[in-house]
Amino acid sequence: MPELPEVETVRASLEPKLVGRRFEEVEIHDSRLTRPVDPAEVAAELEGERVSAVDRRGKYLIVRFESGLVLLIHLRMTGNLVHSRNGAQAQAHLRAVVKLDDGSDVIYRDVRRFGTWLVLAADEVDTYLAARLGLEPLERTFSARNLGERLVGRRVSIKAALLDQRILAGVGNIYADEALWRARIDPRRPAGELDRGELGKLHRGIRRALEAGIARQGATLRDYRTPEGAAGTMQNEFKVYGRGSEPCLRCGTPIAKTRIAGRGTWFCPGCQR
Repeated sequence: MPELPEVETVRASLEPKLVGRRFEEVEIHDSRLTRPVDPAEVAAELEGERVSAVDRRGKYLIVRFESGLVLLIHLRMTGNLVHSRNGAQAQAHLRAVVKLDDGSDVIYRDVRRFGTWLVLAADEVDTYLAARLGLEPLERTFSARNLGERLVGRRVSIKAALLDQRILAGVGNIYADEALWRARIDPRRPAGELDRGELGKLHRGIRRALEAGIARQGATLRDYRTPEGAAGTMQNEFKVYGRGSEPCLRCGTPIAKTRIAGRGTWFCPGCQR
């Protein structure tokens, strides 16, 4: 599933292509994309709207329009946005097409069809996102202290806590493992037991893991691509994720794999104690 670095890469790529452009025509071919709302209704709402900003919150893309209308896009597992000047006819797994007023298209592809598009009024967006998302880890206001406040009394593992979007927005399986490796924290540790020093290391580890992912335009393991069609390269620099039995890059101990919260989890038993 695309995580914060992948979604931020998509946002940064689409922003200069969308801001100031008008949605000339919108075609939604998959009713699952907008359910329970009729896709024809959503398409009609979006046509004629001019984009004022493209933001991100956690794993959500936020397309804001001059009228105050907002389109929330969640890519889920295999959603992919492509900017094209050559039309959408040859695209497999095509779910929606937005024709812009400069003649280009934004194409939405989704192999597994779990992605969602939701249209909201401007005054509905903050409430909707606040009910689903916690701290934004790349904001200046994110600190070890407020991370610790969210973890007080939590008996679940720290890996499971990092995956909970209501605690920390945008971190998924890959970057949770990478952040915990950087912080030298065992992913099985109860979240509420981390001390002040460990919280500081985890705070730095989360930021550095996410920043590394953004710098490399995300990780492409299978479906993810940038809007230009390029693969990310973060997968070439994973410290632990997917590296079972390979030597730890820090201490040489073979990387171990376990399951936490139903997700494959990689860690170093030598230096993540």
